[in-house]
Amino acid sequence: MSADLVLAGVSAGYGETVVLQRVSLGLDAGGTLAVLGRNGVGKTTLLATVMGHTTLHGGTLAFRSTELAALPAHRRSRLGIGYVPQEREIFRSLTVEENLAVAERPGRWSIARVYDFFPKLAERRRHHGNQLSGGEQQMLAIGRALLTNPTLLVMDEPSEGLAPTIVEQLLPMVRDIAASGTTVILVEQSVNLALTIAQTAYFMEKGEIRFHGPTAELLERPDVLRSVFLEGAQA
Repeated sequence: MSADLVLAGVSAGYGETVVLQRVSLGLDAGGTLAVLGRNGVGKTTLLATVMGHTTLHGGTLAFRSTELAALPAHRRSRLGIGYVPQEREIFRSLTVEENLAVAERPGRWSIARVYDFFPKLAERRRHHGNQLSGGEQQMLAIGRALLTNPTLLVMDEPSEGLAPTIVEQLLPMVRDIAASGTTVILVEQSVNLALTIAQTAYFMEKGEIRFHGPTAELLERPDVLRSVFLEGAQA
């Protein structure tokens, strides 16, 4: 397998403020990676750095052998990196179908396929973004990202603020996206759910990677989870 994404010694943040410190990770094509940790440890900043929304202070990052440091966010998207932001950022004044049409690019994901994947969006296609429930908005944010036909999908807290019954429906869909061959990076507060989706987990603390390993091993080592994830994390 060839590496889709490689970060080597990356330090990054916002302006002069450094949040990430010497972060290194690698993700193979078709792989799934979960980034875990409490709020405020740098998980969202890590994803924002991959997408080009932060200031790079050191290190290198590359996607499919293309150096990303000098590329703006829209160029990274064109390379095949899709993004589902924590805030969802759907167009609330547009209908579901208009939100999807804005993002659509040629490829295996089409609006019809998104509707097959998320039947609820098909039912609500003529509703505006501000008329959708939180779960429906998250489905729309994911569907819009898929319509860019990414080879790498970056997802920030897809279950945040959703009722447990909606999470139970949504996260298996994330697993199906990964199983279809799309490389996935997932930031998620729900540890057990993230570990059932991802092949590898990275745990962050204070802007640094403190531990990483195969999720299959971590699921069998609750002592490791307790020691590296810290007290108070949701599991």
